[in-house]
Parts: sequence; C-alpha cells; structure tokens
Amino acid sequence: MRVTFYEERNFQGRSYDCTGDCADFSSYMSRCHSCRVHSGCWMMYDQPNYMGNQYFFRRGDYADYMSMFGMNNCIRSCRMIPMVTFYEERNFQGRSWDCMSDCGDFSSYMSRCHSCRVHSGCWMMYDQPNYMGNQYFFRRGEYADYMSMFGMNNCIRSCRMIPMYRGSYRMRIYERDNFMGQMYEMMDDCDSIMDRYRMSHCQSCHIMDGHWLFYEQPHYRGRMWYFRPGEYRSFSNMGGMRFMSMRRIMDSWY
Repeated sequence: MRVTFYEERNFQGRSYDCTGDCADFSSYMSRCHSCRVHSGCWMMYDQPNYMGNQYFFRRGDYADYMSMFGMNNCIRSCRMIPMVTFYEERNFQGRSWDCMSDCGDFSSYMSRCHSCRVHSGCWMMYDQPNYMGNQYFFRRGEYADYMSMFGMNNCIRSCRMIPMYRGSYRMRIYERDNFMGQMYEMMDDCDSIMDRYRMSHCQSCHIMDGHWLFYEQPHYRGRMWYFRPGEYRSFSNMGGMRFMSMRRIMDSWY
C-alpha cells in the first residue's frame, strides 16, 4: 500500500512516499496540501500521533483535499486501513457492504455474497460463520466470481483481516501431536516438507514470528489454513488435514 504526499496543492513541491503508518509528518515535510493514494485505504489525521479529526481516503488523486473535505488543518499523521467490499451478486452487482475488520457472520449484513473487491490488506475468507469451514486467502484485487475461481461450493460467510507484518519469520513443525517426534525450524517458504526434510506430514507447530499459510499438498496446492503466532498442539481438529507445504504471508502482498 502506498500514498504520496505533496507540500503544495496540485501535487507540487517536495513529496514523500509513505508505505505504512506514520505518526508524525514533521520528519518528512513541514506541510501537506495534496496527495495521491496509489493503493490501499487510509485514515488521515490533522494532528500527530493519530489524533484530531479523521478523514477516510481511498485510491485516487486529491489535488486540494482541504477544500474537498472542508479541513482547517492539513494532514499530520496517517494509518493504513484494510478494506473489502462484498456484493450479493456476481460481477459486483446487488447490495454491497464495506468491511474494515473481522466479521464472524455476514448474515447481519447480507443474505449471500458472490463477488468482492479487496481494496487493501490481506484477508482470510471462510465458507461458514465464526471462521469455520474451508479457508481461502484473498489479497488486493477484484473477484467478480470467486466461487468459480476457487472452486468453492459455498459462498463466503465470515472473514478475518490478516495484520501486516514486517519482521522476521520463524516457526517449528513437529511430526506428531504435542510437539513430539521429528522437529524442524523454518524461517522461509517450503514447497514440500517431504523433499526438504523427508517428512511425510506434520501434526503440530509453534509459530514464533510472522503469519503463515499451510497447504495440504506440496507446491502450495489444495486446501489451506491460516496460522498466526501461537502454539498449535494438534491439527486433528482441522478437518483431518495433513499439511505438506508452508508459505509466509509477506508485507509485499498488501
């Protein structure tokens, strides 16, 4: 996600490219009177440290945003906002709903969902309420008919936002439940634990750093499961899945 801020109106003067949250613009520029949101959705604040009045910006050009929003002060800090728009029908038709956080049950907002636009962020989608059922990974883009794209039998019923992470990645996978048996520590993607470790499957893991996707087949194929930092003592409650490949969810995907 990226936004370019300019000192003067109409994209003039010194500029600053921002790719993450910024609590105080004063280190980069003395003032800001225009901006271009290249990707993502952003909350802008007219005081440092995410204080003061808030203004929502999505992708587009803002040649004189102070006049546009009736602002008295220019932007002083900004924060990235994950956002996805869900539509009842395919091809972005029918009633829509803008989502900016985890949602355990879509039924309060719409009876069905057959297409979506991911404006910013990475999301895990589930075909059952309460983050249950099959899981599907969505990054920024347009999904006019995602059920056909992913071979889904049921439409999305709940979703979870995956926080952006920019640190190191580290986890341990174990051959058996409760962190028993053969163990390997990983810090990068693995397209086949059989090829790399001669390990037929893993049954538990400890995610120390980063967010990961596990796949039931080698080369990142088949059903997937999202893992965030924590201890996972047994995969037996995950629909009997046997994970054979793992991939990091990178900040460049956002």
